[in-house]
Amino acid sequence: MKYLSQKKGFLGYDANQNIEPKVIVVPFGLEKTVSYGGGTKNGPKEIIKASHQVELFDEELNKEPYKEIGIKTIKPFAIKKKIKNALDQLSAINKEILSKNKFPLVFGGEHSITPGAIKPFVNKYDHITLLHFDAHADLRESYQGEKFSHASAIKRCLDFKNVNVVSFGIRNLSLPEMNFYNKNRSRIEIFWGKDKKNWDLSKLNKLFKNKTVYITFDVDSFDASIMPATGTPEPGGLLWEDVLPIIKEVCKISNTVGADINELAPIKNFDSYNFLVAKLAYKILAYTFEFKK
Repeated sequence: MKYLSQKKGFLGYDANQNIEPKVIVVPFGLEKTVSYGGGTKNGPKEIIKASHQVELFDEELNKEPYKEIGIKTIKPFAIKKKIKNALDQLSAINKEILSKNKFPLVFGGEHSITPGAIKPFVNKYDHITLLHFDAHADLRESYQGEKFSHASAIKRCLDFKNVNVVSFGIRNLSLPEMNFYNKNRSRIEIFWGKDKKNWDLSKLNKLFKNKTVYITFDVDSFDASIMPATGTPEPGGLLWEDVLPIIKEVCKISNTVGADINELAPIKNFDSYNFLVAKLAYKILAYTFEFKK
């Protein structure tokens, strides 16, 4: 693997600090099946660029988490043209990262990346629980003739028999998706967007305690008022203060082993949306390694 210089990589911190990296950032701007707005191929570079403005000190944790984490960023590379080949390519990258006992953080790209991203985890661990933030259930068998569509991302993850999913913020799905959910409730738990004021987060203990967890975060889970920079925005979404306590608690009680953030479609001259995603990425890493046993 070839890496960006520390100055050009995620967070852009001083390379002279010589911190042993525990995290490898994978920029994977796959854009093959977007079905409304486009631009996700530009997501990774804009997240990395915005991350250079993120304050390294975390006032909540009262530390500079990156000093205990260490982060290297893979140099951008050509993504395979056919979506199945691209997913196999990402699987191979994450497999190599896992073989080095590192934590992969993938920046998409569209949500179709996730089945490829988790494949090495599925092969390594007995069971994987997905912590899934999204406006959409992504449980379609296929969409517009493509079974690896971003609208089928979670369905493809559930093709792996040792995967279950806990979804937050869902507020858009089709009738066939609802039927699939109703038939597979033993593997799918949904915290509906419409019910967020009444979510019973005491359930997190039962759903995640001592589980092996992979986080997949579609930025359209955020309300369109704070995250319009995505291809399929939905009203009625989540806010910053809705998602952080969930991520923090899950990282505290589980073994969080990898993550992806996807579906950012940057809007020219509106950098605040890219910054939000960059800070989210840093918070995910900070919480993960704060509570690593």
